[in-house]
Amino acid sequence: MKIRILAAAVAILLATFSCTEVLDRTPQGVYTLDNFFQTEDQAVQSVNAIYNQLRRWETHVFSYIGMTDIVSDDSEKGSFPSDGFFLQEVEDFEHTASNVAPSTVWAGYYDGVFRANLAIANLPEVPEMNENLRARLLAEARFLRAYYYFSLVRWFGDIPLILEPFPANFEIPRTAAAEVYAQIEADFQAAADVLPEKSAYPAADLGRATKGAALAMLARVALTRQEFQAAADYATAVIESDEYGLLTNYSQNFRRAGENGRESIFEVQATALEIGGAGSQYNEVQGVRGEPNLGWGFNRPSDNLIQAFEPGDPRREATILYVGEVLPDGSAIVEDNPNIVGERYNQKAFVEEHPGGNGNGPGNIRLFRYADLLLIAAEALNEIGQSAQALTYLNQVRARARGTNNRILPDVTTTDRDQLRNAIWHERRVELALEQQRWFDLVRTGRAATVMQALGKNFVPGKHELFPIPQGEIDLSQGALTQNPGY
Repeated sequence: MKIRILAAAVAILLATFSCTEVLDRTPQGVYTLDNFFQTEDQAVQSVNAIYNQLRRWETHVFSYIGMTDIVSDDSEKGSFPSDGFFLQEVEDFEHTASNVAPSTVWAGYYDGVFRANLAIANLPEVPEMNENLRARLLAEARFLRAYYYFSLVRWFGDIPLILEPFPANFEIPRTAAAEVYAQIEADFQAAADVLPEKSAYPAADLGRATKGAALAMLARVALTRQEFQAAADYATAVIESDEYGLLTNYSQNFRRAGENGRESIFEVQATALEIGGAGSQYNEVQGVRGEPNLGWGFNRPSDNLIQAFEPGDPRREATILYVGEVLPDGSAIVEDNPNIVGERYNQKAFVEEHPGGNGNGPGNIRLFRYADLLLIAAEALNEIGQSAQALTYLNQVRARARGTNNRILPDVTTTDRDQLRNAIWHERRVELALEQQRWFDLVRTGRAATVMQALGKNFVPGKHELFPIPQGEIDLSQGALTQNPGY
């Protein structure tokens, strides 16, 4: 990790703590690491700062969308041909170690790791605070650290594993992915052992990490590592907790009414305050380019994705926003922008008009829905020979999608392991389309090369499953960091 990234993170972290009520206070200097972590409120603020990193540009906005959706077969760069060309390189598998996208998320996610490490190191030393709160905050910090590392290891493979805020040596080599995964699992498990269930949080704390979210993440990690029994066990525990369920209306998941609802396991919190500072640009970069939505028009749903939906599947209309279609809030019609070829948009990212402009987007970023968990359970159970239970969970997802129209999306009935596996993979694609899961699914199941080459992409097996370590990081490491194969 770069020293300058650490320095910037410290400055941002302390600024987050010290910028309120300034006009009403006698100046007392500034917060430093020596005079912070002294009160219970500061302990809470330190963990809030880890959450705050989740909605920043470097973490869950432009490059994140490029390295999850645009790199996959679900979408294309969108916008104008010359706009955001580094994402076109990602889409075409022509990116190098100097591409902006990998360096952006590397900085953003390691900033999150730093903030988590800072809290984990200092929370035990905060005097005179509620011990249950201290334990919960530590568990939240470990949950978030695991989340940041889980994204990094899937993108880059072997990565530096840093577990303290200020290592003695900043020339840190890569750690084997297996060891990184072991730490991720330990952190998520420690969080699951302490965190309350979602229903135990007051309304003001909805959106914080929960026991169910930690177990669901463990299920996703286990599935990624093809540890199918563990994935089934973790997913089943969450299902049997009865803390979550499918919303009746699929599209409601992506509207304001669905935020932190029964189907939500974990999502990034965002709100458009009049003064700004709590929104995200996630919605803006995917919004309608030009009137009436004034977005940037990136993450264009691909022809291949459209063809993946079965006839009549309502999820296609809930996912894709076409020219001439009424916006989801009914406020206007999508006008044609002649500068954009094949114009269409990610409807799941739409938000209504709000204070502060599109850069202050109020839409929560859905990181884990219950439907995803049901499909994780179905896939894992099928792999361990429990096809009947796998069908139950798969068909729950399909039944919700079909609603009252029994002429579409019939139940899957096959118990053949290979056929059912393919049916579950298909369902994951259409259920979670443009929710930033597709690329990770293709890589973990070994299908990335076949799928991308079939589309004529310049995908090189053994290279493009991972992104390059940013060249700037290698240069600053004085040779401690090595590059991924092929770059």
